[in-house]
Amino acid sequence: MTDVTETSIATQKIETSRQRQSRVVGILLIALALFVVFVFGMGLSGDATFRLSRPTDPYALPNLVVPAGPFTYVAAALLGFLGARELIRGGTRWTSLSLGFGLAILVFAFLVWATAGKSFSLTGMLQATVVRAMPIALGGLAGVLCERVAVVNIAIEGMLLAGAFTGALIGSLLGGWGGLVAAVLVGGAFGFMLAALVVTYRMDQIVAGVVINLFVLGLTSYVSSQVFSEFRHLNNAPVFRAVKIPLLGDIPVIGPMLFNQNIFVYGALILVALATYYLFHTRSGLRARAVGEHPRAADTLGVDVYRTRYIHVTLGGMVAGFGGAWFTLGSVGRFDENMTGGRGFIGLAAMIFGRWHPVGALMAALVFGFADSLQQKLALLNTPIPSEFLSMAPYIATMIVVAGLIGRARAPAADGKPYVKE
Repeated sequence: MTDVTETSIATQKIETSRQRQSRVVGILLIALALFVVFVFGMGLSGDATFRLSRPTDPYALPNLVVPAGPFTYVAAALLGFLGARELIRGGTRWTSLSLGFGLAILVFAFLVWATAGKSFSLTGMLQATVVRAMPIALGGLAGVLCERVAVVNIAIEGMLLAGAFTGALIGSLLGGWGGLVAAVLVGGAFGFMLAALVVTYRMDQIVAGVVINLFVLGLTSYVSSQVFSEFRHLNNAPVFRAVKIPLLGDIPVIGPMLFNQNIFVYGALILVALATYYLFHTRSGLRARAVGEHPRAADTLGVDVYRTRYIHVTLGGMVAGFGGAWFTLGSVGRFDENMTGGRGFIGLAAMIFGRWHPVGALMAALVFGFADSLQQKLALLNTPIPSEFLSMAPYIATMIVVAGLIGRARAPAADGKPYVKE
């Protein structure tokens, strides 16, 4: 009887939580509908022209021309419909889908408003979105590999910076591939260092990550200002150029976005696919997730908790080192002081936004990359909204997710907790 009562109470709590989430989402969508009408729709005229093809594309698509005024009111009506639906039919499993669809409508309405009477290349912006998202996605993937075995990796920023520095230095001496391999190995070395500090010596995981970040920042800044400024040939690495995949690269819009990129984009997509398969479809991945959820139970079943954490944190460091090499070997070919610009911390936000899943982290990274690339387009379009405000949007969305307003983002149960074998 007691078990039945506890189950009923748990079910009621879940249902209440779903209804609360539906109400919040419904109110938010209706508010967005009003925002679109009174901010984007007032006095809007002209057509928004989005170029879908470039002069070099073998198959040209006609421009996408959208009547700005009518589209704005249609978008507001759709947002209002979705919001009313959530308020009336609260507690459904489609709440997250409705919110995602509503946010997509809002973004496109914003693009139409900003482009009214003008034109810009939508294909070029999407291609830039993928490129700019890759270091964030790789940082988020590094965080997933670490936190799935219950190790908080605040040191992703330092690992990215170390990979960028090593890629520039060794790439200048041995070429691009030598720099790439060295960056991956150095990232793995810092991952192993983090594992030693938090697994063997049980140092506070946040403090250990901050120590690595400060150490890498100080070391690379010193070498950059004292050595690279004098010996410039040590900071002149080759850059990996885009490689077009035959046939696939000729597909309009999708081809330039996914199949005409450099090795870092292809590598990131492959790593996300491999990590997803490994964590959720293999026995070793199941053991890794067990270590993150209940390490003592995993230990009882014969899983070596210490060894598992060492391996995954080191692998996470290698992924971060690969992502760091993007800044030099995949972008500009030289190292500048603190050139990662906080991408490691943004990668952590993407990991949380993506609910500790490799694909989720990639999708969240694309949101950040889209906002980053859109800032440049806004500057070219001379919109009245400062581009800095747009860069705030992904962080606001992350705070909403972490706060649990649209569904609780739950970390692995043992995340951040040291394990002492008895």
